[in-house]
Amino acid sequence: MRSLTVFTRFICAALLCALAWAGTAHAQIGVGEWVRTDKEGGGMTMTVAACCKGGYRLTYNLPIEKGKPPLVITVDLPMDGTEVPTMSAGKPTGQTMSAKRIDDHHYTGVVKQNGTLSLTNTATLSADGKTLTVEDTIASGRVKVIEIWTKK
Repeated sequence: MRSLTVFTRFICAALLCALAWAGTAHAQIGVGEWVRTDKEGGGMTMTVAACCKGGYRLTYNLPIEKGKPPLVITVDLPMDGTEVPTMSAGKPTGQTMSAKRIDDHHYTGVVKQNGTLSLTNTATLSADGKTLTVEDTIASGRVKVIEIWTKK
C-alpha cells in the first residue's frame, strides 16, 4: 500500500478539484468525473456529485496495487470551510478536510490527519472549467506538489 503521505496528497488534490464548484454559478461545472493527468497521477479519478445542502460528495478511486481493487474514499464536503471526515468503506479514515471558495476560479483547502495539519493547498480552475491546477504544500512547508486534474 502507498504511504500515508501519498494518500494525503491524493485526497488533498481531489479536495481541491471539488473546490471548483463551490459557487452556485458553477454548480454544474464540477459535477462529473475528473482524472488526474500529471505524471504522478497514477490513474486516480474523482467523481463529484451534488449533496449536503449545496455541497459536494467526492468519491476518489486510488489505485494501490496492480490487479487489485482501488482504494475508494468519500467525503461529503459542505464547501464552507467546515472540517469534515473522509470515509473508506463507511468508516472514518482519521483524516479531515475543509475547503473554501475564494472567487470563481480560486480555492483553498486544509487536510488534517488525526487532528494534525497534513497539508494546505490552493487551486486554480481554468477559464473553461475543464482543468484544475492544484498546489499542495506539505505541513512542513518544504514540499510542494503541483497536480493537474482534467474533467472527462
